[in-house]
Amino acid sequence: MVQAYNFLASWQLFPEKCEYARGERPLSGTLRMRCPDGERLLEIETGWVNMQRQAFSSVMKLVPDGRPQTMEDLEFADSVVATFSDGITFETLFHREGIRTLTVKYEIMPNGYLRVRQEGVDANGEAYANTEYYHKQMSVLPYSASVSGAVIKPTEEGVIRHKSLTAMEEQTNMQLEQIRKQIELLALQAQEIQKRKELSLLIYDAKLSFSPVIGHIYHLYEKRDGTHVLSMVSPTEWGGSGPFRRCIASVKLLADHTWMEII
Repeated sequence: MVQAYNFLASWQLFPEKCEYARGERPLSGTLRMRCPDGERLLEIETGWVNMQRQAFSSVMKLVPDGRPQTMEDLEFADSVVATFSDGITFETLFHREGIRTLTVKYEIMPNGYLRVRQEGVDANGEAYANTEYYHKQMSVLPYSASVSGAVIKPTEEGVIRHKSLTAMEEQTNMQLEQIRKQIELLALQAQEIQKRKELSLLIYDAKLSFSPVIGHIYHLYEKRDGTHVLSMVSPTEWGGSGPFRRCIASVKLLADHTWMEII
């Protein structure tokens, strides 16, 4: 199991970096890989929380020697083959009645992230591919820090720290996402205000033969000499743009004395 060494860790999902052609994007997720004491097994424990804040988990034990293994608890597969290509890549191939239903490739990227790519066929026979990205969690490692080192057991303090860090990351990511949405909303509001300002400057520079009333709709025209005029007569009432070159916009005066275009 030397080739599995680089994978043995707890990994935290980057939901915003993932791409899902099938299934919904989770709110958060973890992936834990370990080799149980005295066993030539690779244990893969997956946990995730969906957008409705429902938690799910699964555990799978594999012998990554390239030989088929019977799977008794998976609806989509009755056997799996797990193999290591090298110290940074391995894959699991799932089959049902001799037909491959899913391929999962685990690869440690040059930046240290773990990429997990799932390629399969859905119930309608259509191919899909999901790609997930993980980073190593800051937690007590359940394996030796060196090849000759002693096995390090998770302590209660380490478990508490690990849970706290996971909760902290989930909460801060959620807060950052809320702030990002607020910034986008403020940017849209600023654009709308700027648009109203430019339109208002154009109207107040136009010819006015009456006193506009707040909340009423008027029509801004461009005259043939390039100047502008505000009129109470709409293009439909003129039967077109009337005596003017064109109608620029139908507008309404707001309470702050800015003008808004009516679509």
